[in-house]
Amino acid sequence: MKIIKSAQGEAFDIELEESLLEKNRRLAEENRAFLTKKGITGIDVMGSIGSGKTTLISQMIIRLKRRYKIAAIAGDLTTTLDAQMLKRAGARVIQINTGKECHLDAHLVKKALASLPLDKIDLLFIENVGNLICPAEFPLGTHKRLVVISFTEGPFIVVKHPYIFTESDVVAVNKSDLARNMRVAFAKLRRQILTIRPQAKVILTQARKGEGIKEVIEALALGV
Repeated sequence: MKIIKSAQGEAFDIELEESLLEKNRRLAEENRAFLTKKGITGIDVMGSIGSGKTTLISQMIIRLKRRYKIAAIAGDLTTTLDAQMLKRAGARVIQINTGKECHLDAHLVKKALASLPLDKIDLLFIENVGNLICPAEFPLGTHKRLVVISFTEGPFIVVKHPYIFTESDVVAVNKSDLARNMRVAFAKLRRQILTIRPQAKVILTQARKGEGIKEVIEALALGV
C-alpha cells in the first residue's frame, strides 16, 4: 500500500495566520473543481477516534461498490489500521500519515489525488484524522462533509465541539445500542446539531450492525 507522509512544513497548522487558512480554502476550491471535472464525488468524513468513522465508511463501501468505483484516502498520525479496513471493504486506498498534525489539509489531499488512478474512480471517501477540533477549519475540496459522533462521547459532545458541525451536510450519531447505558438522548443531540446547522441531516446509526447506513447513503445523495 502506498503511504504518503507529511513532510515538514507541508501540513498547515490550526494556529497559523488567517492568510494560510485562506490559502487552504483556495487549494480546497481547486481540489473540488478538479474532482468535479473528473466526475468524482468527494466525501470528507470527520469525527473523534473511536466514533466509528472507519466502520461506517466500510459499510457504505460494501453497499456501494457495485454501483461506484470507490477509492478512499485514510488520514492518521502514524498507522495504516483504518486504511487496511477500508481496503478489505473493497476500496482502492491511499494512506496519509500526518505525523504530529491533527488534521488533513487541502495540499495533502491534492498530493494523494496525484497517486490515485482517477480514471477508475467516481466516488472518493476521505477519512480525516480522528479529531473534532482541527479539521473543522480545513476544508479539503470535497462535495459533502459527514461528521460521525457516538453516544459513548457523552451528552455534551455537540455543545463542546460546535464548530465541526458548522459546515456539515450529514451527521451520523453512532452506537445507538449504547444510548441508554450512556444516558444520552438522540433527540437532544439532534436539536443541538440543528441549532448549529439547521440544514444538516442527522441520522441515527449502529454501524457495526449496518443500521442507519442506507439512510446515511441517501442523505449524502449517493443512492443505493
